[in-house]
Amino acid sequence: MKEKSKGFFGEFKEFIARGNVMDMAVGVIIGGAFSAITTSLINDIIMPILGIFTSSISFADLAVEVGGAVITYGNFVQAVLNFLVMALVVFCLVKAMNSFHKKKEESPAEPAPEPEPSAEEKLLTEIRDLLKKD
Repeated sequence: MKEKSKGFFGEFKEFIARGNVMDMAVGVIIGGAFSAITTSLINDIIMPILGIFTSSISFADLAVEVGGAVITYGNFVQAVLNFLVMALVVFCLVKAMNSFHKKKEESPAEPAPEPEPSAEEKLLTEIRDLLKKD
């Protein structure tokens, strides 16, 4: 029997309804918000502090003119620092999750207590013990 085709939109609906896709969507949204936070951390806190030591107010202002082209390497430095902070945070999260899962796997489950033998089993055990005596 030939299965009825769901069509393009039916397949798309099934794809979207999967849990993995929804988890990924939430991750992308949270990642975008977190990216804004780390960008602000780099641009508004770390770079001005580094600017004190380099006698420059903002790294974004650092540029070199070569011929007619202006190379703004300060923006690149800020982007690299932003990436490093994001990579560090992701590394720490993955490391924490791995240690959590490792501890969860290492802790063995307590064996279930053995059930009380039935009256028939107790009687058979007594008979066996009596036969061993003889």
